[in-house]
Amino acid sequence: MVLSMLGIDDPWILSVYLLCIFSALLCVIYGVVNWNRGGEQESLEIKEEADWEAGEEAMREKELGL
Repeated sequence: MVLSMLGIDDPWILSVYLLCIFSALLCVIYGVVNWNRGGEQESLEIKEEADWEAGEEAMREKELGL
């Protein structure tokens, strides 16, 4: 049998090897599918943060009378 040639006689060891390879492939596929997801939200969050900081600066100037 091919597994004996590879030195894998135990089916549990073979299943562990296959599960490790399968999980690595699944992680790569997940990364490729979700590569640029959420990029639209990031630009909105940056704009909201800039508006928030501008508002805080205006409040500081108003309170301190600068």
